[in-house]
Amino acid sequence: MGIIKLKNIRTFSYHGCLIEEGKIGSDYTVDLKIKTNLKKSAETDHLADTVDYVHLNKIVTEEMAIRSHLLEHVAKRINNRVLAEISSIEKTTVWVSKINPPIGGDVEAVTIQMTEIRK
Repeated sequence: MGIIKLKNIRTFSYHGCLIEEGKIGSDYTVDLKIKTNLKKSAETDHLADTVDYVHLNKIVTEEMAIRSHLLEHVAKRINNRVLAEISSIEKTTVWVSKINPPIGGDVEAVTIQMTEIRK
């Protein structure tokens, strides 16, 4: 088994419960960690034998572009889509962080983490 991580994927998205958040948007970062078998690709050195990072990044950026009220909702969509589109992945964990959230305090970011396991 092996782990692939995409760290600090930066997006500008429109998530949030407030009407203003849907209009002005905010900065977000996403981290994605997947568990998959890397033995074959380590031997063959062929992209076809591993999980393509470009595909993972595309899933994240496309899902972040779809407005959600809650970070939990977009995180679940990312995890579900990763498992649906890439059959070799056994487990996926995503962290979605809203930078400078409008919560009335000096807070750098709010982060949620969600994990899904293939059944």
